[in-house]
Amino acid sequence: MMIRVLVVDDEPLVRRGVAQGVNWAALSCEVVGEAANGEEGLDMARRLSPDLIITDIRMPRMDGIGMMNALRREGCKARCIVLTAHSDFEYARSALLFGADDYLLKPFRDEELTHAVLRACGRLREAAPAQEERPEATGYVREAMDYIAAHYADGDISIAAIAEHLRVSEGHLSHVFKKQTGMTVTGYLTQYRIKAAMRLLASGRVKVYEAAAAVGYKDVTYFSATFKKQTGLSPSEYAEQQL
Repeated sequence: MMIRVLVVDDEPLVRRGVAQGVNWAALSCEVVGEAANGEEGLDMARRLSPDLIITDIRMPRMDGIGMMNALRREGCKARCIVLTAHSDFEYARSALLFGADDYLLKPFRDEELTHAVLRACGRLREAAPAQEERPEATGYVREAMDYIAAHYADGDISIAAIAEHLRVSEGHLSHVFKKQTGMTVTGYLTQYRIKAAMRLLASGRVKVYEAAAAVGYKDVTYFSATFKKQTGLSPSEYAEQQL
């Protein structure tokens, strides 16, 4: 699956930095367009149907939030990474309310951008097969699995957050989930993350710390221990076997 990326920023140097700061081909992505403001971005998104939009917030003519709101109203399901200055930090956090997946504070490092892209790409690639992997799950359990598929890359995801999203108690969700699947919610999340990491490592295109970050682990050592417990191999051993 080749992921189509649209970059929207009024600063030419930033657009160039995004376009050149990530090894897009290695991530099976391609930058299909660059826009200098929200109006241009809106038009290009309509024409190019990107899977991922990387956009600044404050831009002339139409800002990033206005652009994404318009696209969401039209049914656009593209993932979104927001770029923002430190002075707009709270504004950037509010952008998460309209469907942004991540935000980066300028100036950001190339590796920070790469990790954010990896997380977004992981969500995109997991979305389709996720529906096929759990045909017997129903009700809250299905919804919990959908939530995990969309948010497993978030380092702060928890059963409390999932239950709050579904508007049920943690106890009820835990009971129903275990009854239907034979697994705890945490156990399912861990398994889901490790399977996603296995796919990334099998591609031979990402390093262990990149795979860890892409599936929601902030501590590489903990990720490696969890990976080995689940698979019997360390992440590096698993990656070597795929060559």
